[in-house]
Amino acid sequence: MVKPSTDRVTVCYLQELKKQKQKISALTAYDYPVARLLDEAGVDIILVGDSLGMVVLGYETTLPVTMEEMIHHTKAVTRARKRAMVIGDMPYLSFHLSLRDSIENAARFIKEGGADGVKLEGASPARLKLVEALVEAEIPVMGHVGLTPQSVRKIGGFRVQGKEAGQAEAIFRGALALEKAGAFSVVLESVPAELAAEITSALKIPTIGIGAGPHCDGQILVVNDMLGLTADYLPRFVKKYADLSGVILTAVKNYVADVGCGSYPEEVHCYHLKKENAGLARKVRQKVAGKRRQPGS
Repeated sequence: MVKPSTDRVTVCYLQELKKQKQKISALTAYDYPVARLLDEAGVDIILVGDSLGMVVLGYETTLPVTMEEMIHHTKAVTRARKRAMVIGDMPYLSFHLSLRDSIENAARFIKEGGADGVKLEGASPARLKLVEALVEAEIPVMGHVGLTPQSVRKIGGFRVQGKEAGQAEAIFRGALALEKAGAFSVVLESVPAELAAEITSALKIPTIGIGAGPHCDGQILVVNDMLGLTADYLPRFVKKYADLSGVILTAVKNYVADVGCGSYPEEVHCYHLKKENAGLARKVRQKVAGKRRQPGS
């Protein structure tokens, strides 16, 4: 059994977890306070996902997310982590460019964002060539097949992929090709559990599932979903581990009520002048405001 790492999680550590059949935990994060808590709780991988477009920035899809937004949020996350591996999610059209420009965008996650690697969607011939080039440039790559949210316009929505033979074969071949190209792991999103199990068994690199059943080497969820912070529809694979929306709503309502009736702030929340300076505030008022009439006088 692999002992939990107290040092920074590495590619080699994740591969050893797979060999020993120990599960890998991963979650998304987009800011310093949440990333700090995930890291302290022992999450192995923190993905700064382009899902921030939908769950943090309020876009309808992930497509509008920019490189600048991704780098901004990646910096916040990497400042918080001590142990977890941080992966930056390459946004739409940031890696559909020339090899040179795509590599430069990926390198920004490492050089500016402080990430340990990048994730990119798809396994087309051009995408595989890019993976090879990124690995040659010493940039660890996490692949992503199955439901690829950046292709939502092409595939016609957020639907389970791989239910038919042709599609299942394409996903399987894509995962194998990503491994051959040098990816250190691959995300399997919204595919039948049986297909994910076979892919996981065939690959030497870890699979990270999201809506892909229990047989993947690891699991990932959007942190806002599992904490109950998402107000809209949740996919069936999401397990809510808390209802923070309810907690926050109750807290804010109580605050509004306390402010409205004057019960906050109480004496314990106030600062006061020392007794020898008790008259200071009035003296300052007289000096600054003179004999201006007080409200209601």
